[in-house]
Order: sequence, then C-alpha cells, then structure tokens
Amino acid sequence: MRIAIALLLITLPLAAAKKPTAAQLQAQVKRLTEERDSLKQRLAATEDIQQELAAAQKARDLSKTEAEAARKELDQVRASLKENERGGDAILKDVKAARQEAEDAKAEAAKLQAENEQLRAKASAVPVEGDLVVLSQDVQPARPINLNRVVPRLKSSGFFKARPKGVVVVNVLVNEKGEVVASRLIQGLPGDGPDEKEADEACVEAAKKLVFDPAASLDGKTRFKVWQGVGFYLD
Repeated sequence: MRIAIALLLITLPLAAAKKPTAAQLQAQVKRLTEERDSLKQRLAATEDIQQELAAAQKARDLSKTEAEAARKELDQVRASLKENERGGDAILKDVKAARQEAEDAKAEAAKLQAENEQLRAKASAVPVEGDLVVLSQDVQPARPINLNRVVPRLKSSGFFKARPKGVVVVNVLVNEKGEVVASRLIQGLPGDGPDEKEADEACVEAAKKLVFDPAASLDGKTRFKVWQGVGFYLD
C-alpha cells in the first residue's frame, strides 16, 4: 500500500472516490487550509486557558453562594437570639462560627478573583518562549522534518478492496522543541466500520512520531507551542 502524507493546518473534507494526483492533493490541501474555519484552531489553542477560567468562575460562584448562605445563617442566629432563651455561651459560639464561615468564604472568593485576573492577564499578554499560541500572520508554523518517513501501520487484509482509502486529518500539539506531545483525530475516514476506525487510530499514533522545526515568531527568536493539522492520504 502506498501512503502519501500532506501537512494540513486545519481539517480536510472527505477524500474523493477517484484517486487524486499528488499535485491535485497538494492544491486541495492548500485551498482547504485557507478556507477552513480558523475558529476551531483558536478554540483548540486557548482550550487550556478557557477551561481554567471556567473552573475558576465556577469555584468563585460557589464561594459567593456559600458566603450568602453563611450570612443567612448568621441572620437566623441573631433572630433566634431574640426568640429563644438559650444560653449566652452557645449563642455566641454559633455567631462566631457563622462569622468565621462568612470570612472564609469571602477570602476564598477574593483569592479566586485574583486568580481570574491572572488568567485574563495571561491570555492577553505577549507570548513568550514555550507559550501555546494560535497560528497567525505573526507566527511561523511548525515545519515537519520527517514527514515522508512516518507511515501509519495498518493490519494486513486478505482482500485488497477492503483496505480503507481516503484522507485522515490529525491535529498535533507541537511544543517549542519540535516534539509532538499530543494528537487527536479531526477528520476520519467515511464509515464507522472496524477497518476505518483502525486506520484512524493508526494515523493518530503515526502523528506522534513526527518531528518538527518548531513554530516561532517572525524574527525566529521566540519558539512557541502550537496545534497544527497533519493529513494522511491512504491509497
């Protein structure tokens, strides 16, 4: 089986039934790379920061709820002080505990607010060496070094016609050293049979073996971590 591999920066459409030539495939990859929705890559590049912001927001809202509950409990304690004839020591203990809970919740909310501000500052700051960035006109994309030597390993089949064919697109996370630290399927082969799934998984694993000249600033002085698309053409 002959396998040709083409670099993609975004997802590709399903392969045509008729086998394209190498020139047609390269033109298709270039055209689809320009037309593909860049929002997917922006979302992927900022995925970790968005998750952290969401988690911090959730924790802050929870702290606010707890603080409000503590204040309500304190009001109830004060009301019970007038209505009940419990001992003064027990009432003071309850009040003190409620106040402490309110203070703790307030402190936690302030801490989470500070963390939120730090995350926002991080998201808007000028990227430095090793930062995860979105590919743009200010960033040189990572360049694969061993692209032609990486071949997805598929199980042999007794019938040639049963071999899966088409284009599989894998998104790879390339760090500032040019190493692939993560890969995930973006566009698999048509169909959901075992052969197609096995081919998709083989391409995801093969992508981990790629080595890149890392993405960098336009002057080449600062290297970044980026998500990029890699296309595997199975013939």
